[in-house]
Amino acid sequence: MKILVTGGAGYIGSITVRTLLSKGYDVTVLDNLSQGHKETIITDFVEVDLREKALLFEKLKNKKFDAVIHFAASALAGESMEKPYFYFHNNILGGLNLLEFMKEEKIPHIVFSSTCALYGTPEKLPVNEKESKKPESVYGESKLAFENILKWYGQIYNIKYTNLRYFNASGAPLDGKLGEDHNPETHLIPMAIKAAKENQPFKLFGDDYKTPDGTCIRDYIHVLDLAEAHVLALEKLKNGGQSDSFNLGTGKGYSNKEVINMVKKISGVDFPITIEKRRPGDPAIIYADNSKAKQELGFNPIHSDLETIVKTAWEWHKSN
Repeated sequence: MKILVTGGAGYIGSITVRTLLSKGYDVTVLDNLSQGHKETIITDFVEVDLREKALLFEKLKNKKFDAVIHFAASALAGESMEKPYFYFHNNILGGLNLLEFMKEEKIPHIVFSSTCALYGTPEKLPVNEKESKKPESVYGESKLAFENILKWYGQIYNIKYTNLRYFNASGAPLDGKLGEDHNPETHLIPMAIKAAKENQPFKLFGDDYKTPDGTCIRDYIHVLDLAEAHVLALEKLKNGGQSDSFNLGTGKGYSNKEVINMVKKISGVDFPITIEKRRPGDPAIIYADNSKAKQELGFNPIHSDLETIVKTAWEWHKSN
């Protein structure tokens, strides 16, 4: 089975590519390398920006794919509030061009890397797939927009899709060969690890939320568990599964302070913390109800305890 992985040189994409290869899939990576890293690519590679439709079609002609896993997108909620045009343009136009290619080539299946950010501040916890969609960032809105586009392409062209709405991707593979390397980096765990490595103050955005310790609570899922979920979703579609959406998380949340304390424990460095004002688009608490993914995909997040997440991330960052 031949799979096109867009954004396959990025953090989650590159790890999913290795998971696919280990299971015998034939994989082509598509990436514009704006955020991805060429050195992570170990299979067939096409360098192109999804927004360049003519070039996309030209570079992928004569390649016959059975399915697509679509990661390629801009993915920072805070940045999206400063660059709304860029986020809408990149995340929606790029996806539209990809769907047009799938339509022309009659590729029947797509697994979409979506996000819990499309729920905004949830009305009930844990968050299930029926939660109302009310994004609080341009990033979340752009992902919701593409989910809606997918629904129409599915209805009109019979493209079967799976939306994987994941919570906070984190950690690194156990062999330490790949890890989280964004520029700019805004995610909590790598930023806390950077503070530990440099013994510099860590900027904590808000300690006045309505939570037990005043800091945001998030559901962290190990990147290996996420990669496995993409393969499970792909196999469900391949075996006749219908279009659907799934939350990928652990079913519990950790506060920012709990995560920071775990980084201090694993690193052995008691770095200082400075309190900054809240970032726009950050809900106070969000964590997943993952029961649907467990029941229907066979999803089992075996690597996603906080200590394993932080320890694997620390080992990767320490040597890179």
